[in-house]
Amino acid sequence: MPEQLPLADDRSALRADCSRCAGLCCVAPAFAASADFAIDKPAGTPCVYLAGDFRCGIHASLRERGFPGCTVFDCFGAGQRITQETFGGHSWRETPELARAQFAVLPVMRQLHEMLWYLAEALALPAAAPLHGELRTRQGELREVARRSADELATLDIGPHRGPVGELLGRVSDLVRGSGRGPDRRGADLMGRDLRRVDLRGAGLRGAYLIGADLRGADLGTADLLGADLRAADVRGADLSRCLFLTQPQVTAARGDEATRLPAILDRPPAWA
Repeated sequence: MPEQLPLADDRSALRADCSRCAGLCCVAPAFAASADFAIDKPAGTPCVYLAGDFRCGIHASLRERGFPGCTVFDCFGAGQRITQETFGGHSWRETPELARAQFAVLPVMRQLHEMLWYLAEALALPAAAPLHGELRTRQGELREVARRSADELATLDIGPHRGPVGELLGRVSDLVRGSGRGPDRRGADLMGRDLRRVDLRGAGLRGAYLIGADLRGADLGTADLLGADLRAADVRGADLSRCLFLTQPQVTAARGDEATRLPAILDRPPAWA
């Protein structure tokens, strides 16, 4: 029988569910007044707009109120996992002595969940079938790591996990792009560039700086966008539907419209309307 491939909705547990979190992203990180945030907020201090139910009091108007940085943050489901599983449903608010530990675990769990997201995407790619065994092995290892205690997670060195996963995803990318592989522009500075007439189908754009780049109407085919910076990139009318390792934060940070084509797993940002 042919191998059964995972469905895209297998990543549902890696989507943020704020109703099951304790507002960790609104408390744990620090941010400074800037183009991304209207106010200064020290690490470990609740945002002034965090409501009693752990919801954002200005969620519907974050951009208008000067908080676009909040709209592009995605915990990949780490927040609810920490709250409900790692700490058994207890929060920093009702049990203040847990605050330091909960906040320390958030960046670690987020990175684990982000890697799990990429691995799940890779497993859903038929062209990556020769690597599905290795992908499942890595997936299983990360799932076990994510089940560790708060103390273990807070002191976890994420590097030894990121390296092998990144190398494996690179091989997935090579397989999927195959003979249609485009130019290798990994880490390239493409900020503000007019790329409308540049053939980027199947391009290697890992970690590329595409801030403010003009990609209107571009067809990126199976371009590898893992870690690419798309802040303010103009993707109106662009076809990103087959791009590899494109995430919701990248999409939300870009400027698109109703004609922009996205992978089915990602949502069209409300701001694009």
